[in-house]
Amino acid sequence: MNEQKRHLREKGECDYDFVHDILFFKVKNRQYEKSIEIGNMVVDIDSESFIVGLQIFEASKYFVIPKNYIRAVTNWRLETSSEQISETKSRLEIRLMFQVKIRNRIVQPRPIITENVNDQLEDSVMVCVPARK
Repeated sequence: MNEQKRHLREKGECDYDFVHDILFFKVKNRQYEKSIEIGNMVVDIDSESFIVGLQIFEASKYFVIPKNYIRAVTNWRLETSSEQISETKSRLEIRLMFQVKIRNRIVQPRPIITENVNDQLEDSVMVCVPARK
């Protein structure tokens, strides 16, 4: 296990599939090598063991926000960390912050997901922020 965590700070993209109710967050210009399923989410991992993507299925149910409002996610930020806790297990922490406007009121869900997974990931921290157009 590493004593120092590796850091990655990148620009990213957010997208919402209205028909299938899937909310996506992705680091730009990094390709995933494998995916890990956690409940109603899929976490994408690149070849350097950084978390580089997040897909949330049934997002409107998960956040208890109507689908029409999830379309207009703003001011988002995705922070993740992984910590190797044994030879075959790692702990993932995902912090997702974003805003939506519902009836002229800003709503800010701030879910924090912490899971142990049966996968060996290096200790790392990733911050993904919106790419400015």
